[in-house]
Amino acid sequence: MFTPEDITPGETWACKYRTTRMLDEQGQPVVNLAVGETASGPGEYESIGVILVRDRENRRLEVRDLQDSTTHVVDYGDTWAIDRAVIIDDTAEAESE
Repeated sequence: MFTPEDITPGETWACKYRTTRMLDEQGQPVVNLAVGETASGPGEYESIGVILVRDRENRRLEVRDLQDSTTHVVDYGDTWAIDRAVIIDDTAEAESE
């Protein structure tokens, strides 16, 4: 198992993470509410994301969520299952079919 200190610059890394987000009634993140729409309120959200930035001084990671591409800054303690990642662009394959 890797820790944030093991991350090497220039490589792609991902992790599971926990943060507080505005959630809907089903506990899913709310993004870009339309006028008149409501959310149930803030709540704990867990997901998987690609690590964009490691801040060793403040012990935080900037993570881009794989579900909705939102970006979150989370403490080291709110991350786990850190590992190297391979990003596969399957849109090019789908376009060629």
